[in-house]
Amino acid sequence: MIFKEIHSSMLNEKMYKIKLDNGLDIFIIPKKNFTKKYAIFGTRYGSIDNKFKLPGENAAIEMPEGIAHFLEHKLFESEEGGVFNRFSKLGSNVNAYTNFNSTCYLFSCTDKFYENLSILVDFVQSPYLTDENVEKEKGIIEQEIRMYEDNPNWKVFFNALKGLYKEHPVRVDIAGTVESIYKITKEDLYKCYNTFYVPNNMMICIVGDVDKDETISTIEKNLKESFKKLEGNVERILPKEDENINMKKIEENLSVSMPLFNIAFKDNNIGLKNKELLEKDIQTKIILDMLFGKSSNLYKKLYDDGLINENFENEYTFDITYGHSMIGGESKEPKKVYDMICSEIDKIKKEGLNSKDFERVKKKMIGQHIMYYNSVEFIANMFTSYYFKGINLFDYIDVLNKMNIEEVSSRFEKHFDIEKSVISIINPN
Repeated sequence: MIFKEIHSSMLNEKMYKIKLDNGLDIFIIPKKNFTKKYAIFGTRYGSIDNKFKLPGENAAIEMPEGIAHFLEHKLFESEEGGVFNRFSKLGSNVNAYTNFNSTCYLFSCTDKFYENLSILVDFVQSPYLTDENVEKEKGIIEQEIRMYEDNPNWKVFFNALKGLYKEHPVRVDIAGTVESIYKITKEDLYKCYNTFYVPNNMMICIVGDVDKDETISTIEKNLKESFKKLEGNVERILPKEDENINMKKIEENLSVSMPLFNIAFKDNNIGLKNKELLEKDIQTKIILDMLFGKSSNLYKKLYDDGLINENFENEYTFDITYGHSMIGGESKEPKKVYDMICSEIDKIKKEGLNSKDFERVKKKMIGQHIMYYNSVEFIANMFTSYYFKGINLFDYIDVLNKMNIEEVSSRFEKHFDIEKSVISIINPN
């Protein structure tokens, strides 16, 4: 076991990092006198990891789309019955999610923390898969997929991704398609489980007023003999994605009272890792707030002209192999909003970013980030998300603090390329 204590003087926070002999990373972020405790057991295995090569093998394995999410569903089933019941008896909340890059299982509680932790560690290591229960799940997931197909917010988002990407699997719904999930077998699920649910591809993050020694010993006591490190590296195979977009405009009709839109910019500066990846993330978030945040000139103009309402939002989503910025909301005239966004980008490319706006947004983001440390959910989820991208959350405030307008301007020039932008619209039926 390797034990390390890490301090952040800027945040006035500390963290314990423990690497077990089997390769599992454990992070404990103590929050003295907080009543809520939060734990995540996650694996770096998400919806884009469908094609891979096992160590020492030449042939690539290709799995049906949606298999990571399918496996997440199945882990909640055990021979003794449902996992949810075990947690609800202790009065705690359990949940899970699959995204493009990871699958995470989590609980929050105010009481009986170590009992809850024992169940979490146990059930994630105990897949119970039969031909029957796999078949039964297909119907359940089919309903979920069909439900999302009728969800305007989901559709406007994934249609934008389909517009941006030609090949990258980030364009495919996390749950897969109705066709793909019916191809999934029990053997496929075990193959993926045994490849990605291994200690050297997983982590546990715990936030709250907990005793570190009792936490470590609870985890160790519940680790199974079969939970072994996978020797060698799994090679994840992604199709080659070129720099151009796939489709400029995607429109669809669903039952909405006002058109929904998503305007997305493709990020072609990919392949960055660790601190460089974090710098790019922060630079992009600063730009999005400067240009499209509620205090920006463009927001005020669009709002005053009645072209947007308070549901106008922006976000940057990224990993090592992809990235995109999105600006979205509701508008009577989404194409006009897109044209005004493009004009604003052209104007700023000529005039340059405003240094006062930069300082204001940077200061705001520093304050926000420090405030987020009052939430155990925020810390655990953000820490886990960054960990799987090779980033330490404690570095965020430091990188943000050192950020200058020249770096942000250079990022703006490269990323906000109108040629690499798409608009997705959901119109009323």
